[in-house]
Amino acid sequence: MTGADNELILVKIIIIDMAKRSLENLFKAGPRSRLRWIMVGILLLFLVTAFFDFTGSKNNLAWRIDQTLSSVPVINDLKIWPLMKNNSLDNTKTLTWKSIKEIDLENYGPSFHLGLDLLGGTQLIYNADVSKVSEADKADSLSGVRDVIERRVNALGVSEPLVQTNKVGENWRVLVELAGVYDVNQAIKIIGETPLLEFKEENPEATKLTAEQQKQLDDQNSAIEQKAKDVLKQVLAGGDFAALAKQYSDDSGSKDNGGLYTNVKKGTFVPEYDNVIFSSQLKPGEVYPELVKSQFGYHIIKKEAERGSGDTQEVDTRHILFKIKTPQDLGITVNPEWKLTELTGKQLTKARVEFDPNSNMPQVSLEFNDEGAKLFSDITTRNNGKLVAIFLDGSPISIPRVNEPILTGKAVINGSFTLQEAKLLAQRLNAGALPVPINLISQTTVGATLGNESVHKSLAAGIWGFLLVAIFMILYYRLPGVISVIALLIYSSISLFIFKNPFQPITLTLAGIAGFILSIGMAVDANILIFERLKEELKTGKNLTSAMEEGFKRAWTSIRDSNVSSLITCLILYWFGSSIIRGFALTLAIGILVSMFSAITITRQLLLLIAKWKWCQNRWLYGEKNSK
Repeated sequence: MTGADNELILVKIIIIDMAKRSLENLFKAGPRSRLRWIMVGILLLFLVTAFFDFTGSKNNLAWRIDQTLSSVPVINDLKIWPLMKNNSLDNTKTLTWKSIKEIDLENYGPSFHLGLDLLGGTQLIYNADVSKVSEADKADSLSGVRDVIERRVNALGVSEPLVQTNKVGENWRVLVELAGVYDVNQAIKIIGETPLLEFKEENPEATKLTAEQQKQLDDQNSAIEQKAKDVLKQVLAGGDFAALAKQYSDDSGSKDNGGLYTNVKKGTFVPEYDNVIFSSQLKPGEVYPELVKSQFGYHIIKKEAERGSGDTQEVDTRHILFKIKTPQDLGITVNPEWKLTELTGKQLTKARVEFDPNSNMPQVSLEFNDEGAKLFSDITTRNNGKLVAIFLDGSPISIPRVNEPILTGKAVINGSFTLQEAKLLAQRLNAGALPVPINLISQTTVGATLGNESVHKSLAAGIWGFLLVAIFMILYYRLPGVISVIALLIYSSISLFIFKNPFQPITLTLAGIAGFILSIGMAVDANILIFERLKEELKTGKNLTSAMEEGFKRAWTSIRDSNVSSLITCLILYWFGSSIIRGFALTLAIGILVSMFSAITITRQLLLLIAKWKWCQNRWLYGEKNSK
């Protein structure tokens, strides 16, 4: 080892020793050390919330952070990024850890939930006629209407329809918001249809294919399956999925887009498809290695990205569909499996949940009027020992077996129901049996361009508002003003984190953003009270630290009283206001609560920390005119 090597080692030892001593001095026991540790915690809180705010939303900052971290050796291999996986088969959740190379920060975590006025779409308001419904059944009837509307708008492909019922005076209203739906006439047509409840019996004339027809159908579908397998091999060998989807897919809705569907939530697709894309075993960027068969045909499925967890989980997916042939494709007319009877929801008077006295299992009882009782008696008599299907809106919801003729006009649907499933079935049946007439009283369409323009204007308003407040505080209050701007940045980061949190995200509307921007000014108001009290204490000749402590103590009662009165106002607005007013009140209330934390904790700790720094002890920096 040369003399130069020894000198280099000695220099390294000295540097390490100096760094160690510096850290020991920085965090040695005492009041100052406690302040420093508090500031470290506040800094970590700011970094974590700011990181969460920027990720999950496509922006240049998230992309640059992703690229930077991915290029750093060692760090890019650390599995420190938590990812909650939801198993759609058993609905269990598993926490996994990923490296930065295995995730995409632009899609990591949930995105902000935007309301109709920001995202664009259709809003419909209906007045429900409950004049013929008893007071005790009105709430249940409206819940049934809401359930029907939710199922109907799902056919429009809306990932998160908002359907709410409320009472305005003596009137019951139904509010429907369909983000991303701009064909208002189609929405009105689908929502306005009356729920259709039908009772069907087995059709003895159901068509069965001949052996030759069945072989012809099987041969064609076998060829389609083989074609799908060949394309799957190309995909697994590294072929361009989007290009192959454009070439081969039979799904006209996604073919031209490379088979892509974005922001897919559970229940959007058939169960076979959902089970694959929401499985924790399929990672983003991976192709499912097997064909998936559904009622439509064979699917080749790729998961592009996923966000959120539980009810907020969303997936971007691509697929290539190979439609299977049906008898109709061969020109064969097939009689349906079920035959319609004359019994419908018009004759059903009530459905309710009961418990089997023998097994104590939940079941659904049905009651018919006189006409329905006669029809049901005839149906159960001729179908004794056979199946009778109950259809709602064209889909079977229950297919019980008739054990004996039922002559009383009452029936029971039993099976492996949970209590929740039985309640849901009764609610759906009542929706068909007691359709509450609804009349459209208001319709509003917000275009996508207008929605984007609103987002940009809101962001611009927020930025300008922040900058103007920051300039005023720095010019008027000098060093405390700088501290308040830092606290305001942390306040904004924490507030946005609360709005975006993955557990109970808050839908942001124009009114909600207005409430947030207003809360920025209110957050500064607390700082102004503190700084004015600080200047008054300095004028009495107190030292900087004592003046700060006393200033905070004197300002606290005013801050507390003003914020509590504002919170009471927010509570009243939220309790009695409409959905728009509620959004404003909620974001304003959250802003007020966070502002109290930022003013009393963050601003206070920052001021106490710098009070001992020599260059920060000039009283002119705190607004005192006759400084020394």
